[in-house]
Amino acid sequence: MNNKQLLALAVVAACASAAQAQSSVTATGLVDMYIGSMKAPGDDGRTSTLGSGGMTTSWFGFKGTEDLGGGLKASFLLTSFMRADTGTPGRFNGDIFWSRDALVSLSGDFGALTLGRTVAPNFVPTISMNPFGDSFTFSPLVLHQNVSLFNKSGWQKSNPSDTGWGNQVIYSTPKVGGFSGNLHYQFGEQAGEGGKNNIGLNATYASGPLAVTAFYETVDLSNPVPTVLDQNYRNWMVGTSYDAGFAKAYATYGQTTGKDTDSKIKTASLGATVPLGATSRILAGWAHSKLQDSNAKRDTVSVGYNYDFSKRTDGYAIVMYDKVKDFGNGTSFGVGIRHRF
Repeated sequence: MNNKQLLALAVVAACASAAQAQSSVTATGLVDMYIGSMKAPGDDGRTSTLGSGGMTTSWFGFKGTEDLGGGLKASFLLTSFMRADTGTPGRFNGDIFWSRDALVSLSGDFGALTLGRTVAPNFVPTISMNPFGDSFTFSPLVLHQNVSLFNKSGWQKSNPSDTGWGNQVIYSTPKVGGFSGNLHYQFGEQAGEGGKNNIGLNATYASGPLAVTAFYETVDLSNPVPTVLDQNYRNWMVGTSYDAGFAKAYATYGQTTGKDTDSKIKTASLGATVPLGATSRILAGWAHSKLQDSNAKRDTVSVGYNYDFSKRTDGYAIVMYDKVKDFGNGTSFGVGIRHRF
């Protein structure tokens, strides 16, 4: 092989290496399992369980990015929820496969434009303003907003839709002076129902120890498979957090109202995270919901301990007290481990 051929080979190898550096595809996910004893108000008795998703719903998938040059990037995300305790796909029977994310996006100095299925406007503000994050098992705020009790109590979640929307377009602003925001539009794609859609926005301001966030949604459609609801709903929440070093405090307030009724559900929450050194923390949260013009109300309190084994693996132990008026109370507890990859 002569010098010109060697030079050409070196140039090709350098170009291939540069192309690989500019684009990537990665397998990613999280597995969360816990052992617990659960009893919700309205249950006939306790249930011993080895469950999935004590602190975070288990999921897996793929993500990729490509540098298009000039500050422009393209990316995709395909992620699926799973119940790791049984190896069953989805959050529940009948859940669509890519129910967490199925999207493509373009980002640059202008912000980002995202097309596909991903989080609804309510999701990030809710999980960022409570100490238990996105726990659909032990977070009082998440339970009140997003988890109905399918038992004698008949308690219904306040969020009329889902934490994720399909068929949606999102514009995300660049972060300017601590401010960022997202505008969401979900196409209804319902024959003869051209005006049915979901529209929402959220905004966050974060500077130093203080963060403030809010979301607002008008909802015609349920999810993950969009179907027309019996009426339009308005759903909003404001929240704030302050990190004083020795503790981080959270507070939220929100309402859900039906368009054709004056009835509304009001939800307030308080919480705190207290660090115990660099690798562990105490978590505490409370949520209260009340249905206006009704005796129906619910109070939930959770207290937990979270320990970081590493940057990717942590363990937790949580006790939760839950009470629904006229249906008694229940106490649940769980001990689990969460691993990210």
